[in-house]
Amino acid sequence: MSSGGLELPPGDTGHDGDSSDAPPGAVSLARPVDTGSEIGPELEWSADAWSEVRTRAQRAGRAYIWLNLVEQRLRAVVAAVLRPVYEPVHGEEWVVAAAGPAGQEWVQRAVAVREVSRRKGYLLDPADDNVLSFLTLPQLRELMVQHWPCFAPYFDDRRDVELALDELEVARNVVSRNRALNETVLAQAERASARLLEILGSGAGVPSGDRLPVDAVEDLVGDRYADVVSIHPDRVRLQRQLPAEDLFGGARRLDAVGIGLNLLVQNFSGRRLVRLAESGCRVRLLFLNPASSAVKRRERELGLRKGELSRSVEMNILHMRRVRSRLRDPGAFEIHVFDETPRFTAYLVDGDGADGLAVVQSYLRRARGMEAPVLVLRGGGRTVVRSDQDSEHGLFQTYREEFESVWGDSRPVS
Repeated sequence: MSSGGLELPPGDTGHDGDSSDAPPGAVSLARPVDTGSEIGPELEWSADAWSEVRTRAQRAGRAYIWLNLVEQRLRAVVAAVLRPVYEPVHGEEWVVAAAGPAGQEWVQRAVAVREVSRRKGYLLDPADDNVLSFLTLPQLRELMVQHWPCFAPYFDDRRDVELALDELEVARNVVSRNRALNETVLAQAERASARLLEILGSGAGVPSGDRLPVDAVEDLVGDRYADVVSIHPDRVRLQRQLPAEDLFGGARRLDAVGIGLNLLVQNFSGRRLVRLAESGCRVRLLFLNPASSAVKRRERELGLRKGELSRSVEMNILHMRRVRSRLRDPGAFEIHVFDETPRFTAYLVDGDGADGLAVVQSYLRRARGMEAPVLVLRGGGRTVVRSDQDSEHGLFQTYREEFESVWGDSRPVS
């Protein structure tokens, strides 16, 4: 009998493959098709099918990273709280004792899996040679709920923890069984994971995380991408994730270079700039000289009327001059112009410290700044996984050095 309770037909159904004599309710087995050494057309996937499978794998991989971080963090929290309570009496069996009669079944299963892993040599890290490492996320949650009085001094609301873990359970089941994970469930899992890690203590250790939260994927593999933490097809999509207020607000240093610096001038009010400068922020702005031949060439590239771009740049410079005139220390708010061919626009926030963040766009021949792709860079260096990259620095430092070079050849605006 099969697991579904259906009887399989006899193995020999005749040379002609006729299975009409099989008993009622039997499951017929298709004969293998001889297709030679290659997979036959019946088993091939179309390009659309491969695309769908890769999309599923990408979503599942992203969710797995979040789930892995949450599970490791929750395991460490459970150990830190419950080990001092049970280990002095029960020794290495403290997890079994903490599970109690209610958790006897699943904790014994974890003990058995651990023993099998030991015998087969699956335990490569001595740190994982304990029962706690073989508990699943729901089981860790059960330990936490059973012993909430022990955890209560460290967490404000038990309900917040349980709700976040409930939301994660859907994604955990989908990922563990390699089923399709849609965008809605993935987004829910990422929000719940971020909230749970905040409750448990994420320990991100990245100062600029307050300005642009560190994504779990970036945190683990970001060193492969030379400081690039996100890429957006245009500035509109950038500002959905990183509004100007989040980018510039609270900055202690702001360096910007470009043609008209519209991201700053048109999306961050003059009052906010005044308050930012008065709070101690040092500002250096580099505009393309509106009277230069480079502006005229750019106008022709974009198909603009003669003088249209230069007037726009002039208005932005005048606006920044008015902001500067309202400051008690105008020297902390410098405005320069340059005459070179503009190659990129960049906004470097706190670029002299470990919490730097930068927004960079290259100039395309037929696209205005609002339509050009955007790179978001995080400064301050990374802990590089691969040793062959130890001597390299990322793009953030490259653009910072380029800014200083252009600044050195520029002229101040009175």
